[in-house]
Amino acid sequence: MRGSPVLVACAHGTRNPTGRRLIAELALAARTVRPGLVTTAAFVDVQPPTVVNVVAGLSAAGQSAVVVPLLLSGGYHVHVDIASAVAGTDTAVAARPLGPDPRLAEVLADRLRQAGADPRDPLTAVVLAAAGSSDPRAVADVEDTADLLQRSWAGPVTTGYGSAARPAVPDAVAAARRGGAERVVVASYLLAPGHFHDKLAGAGADAVTAPLLPDERIAAVLLDRYDAVAGGGPASSTRTAAP
Repeated sequence: MRGSPVLVACAHGTRNPTGRRLIAELALAARTVRPGLVTTAAFVDVQPPTVVNVVAGLSAAGQSAVVVPLLLSGGYHVHVDIASAVAGTDTAVAARPLGPDPRLAEVLADRLRQAGADPRDPLTAVVLAAAGSSDPRAVADVEDTADLLQRSWAGPVTTGYGSAARPAVPDAVAAARRGGAERVVVASYLLAPGHFHDKLAGAGADAVTAPLLPDERIAAVLLDRYDAVAGGGPASSTRTAAP
C-alpha cells in the first residue's frame, strides 16, 4: 500500500457546466491547501466516473482511498451507493458527508447577506432549500443545519425540499408568508448550480441566494472529513450499506 490514502471526492453529478467546474475546483482547492495530497473525482449519478469504478481501480492498483461525499446530508447516496462502493474492498473507507457543519451555516449566512437579507430583522424569514431525500437521516441533517443557521438569524428559519421530502420549497415559502413574514428569502443549501437550484427561482420567494461554492471553508470541511478517517479519528466510516 503506497503513501497516504487518495482522497476520492464523490459528488452527485450534474449536467450544469458551472456546477461541474465548481465541484472540480473544490477538489483542487483541497490539494492546494494540502500539498502532496492526491485527489480524484467520482460521482454517484449523471456523469462518469462512477464511485464504484474509481474505488475498484485504486484497489486494483494497490492504493488505499478515503471517499468523502461531496454531499450535504446523509441520504441514499451516502448510505447505499457510496457504502456499497467501499464494502467490497479492504483498501477504501467512506467518510461522513460535508453537512451538517457550523461552517456551512456560516457560508449560508454570508450568502443571505449578499442577497440583501438582514439577519437582525425578525420579519425576514428564511427557507433553507435542500435537494431532498426520502431517507429520514438526510432530512434530520438538513433540519440540524436549519437549527445552526437559526442561531444567527432573528427571523424564522424553516426547511423546504426540491424532491422526495416535504414540504416542497414553494409550500415552505407560502407557509412563511402565512406566518407573518414580510420578506421570504430562500437559502440555497446546494453546493453548486444545477437542476435543483434552477427550480428555486419559481418558488415565490423575494430572493434566492447563490449556492455554497465557491468558498474556502468548504475545502476545509472536506479535508476535515478526510483526516477524521485517514488519521483514525472519530468520524464514522461506512463500509457496508445501511438498511
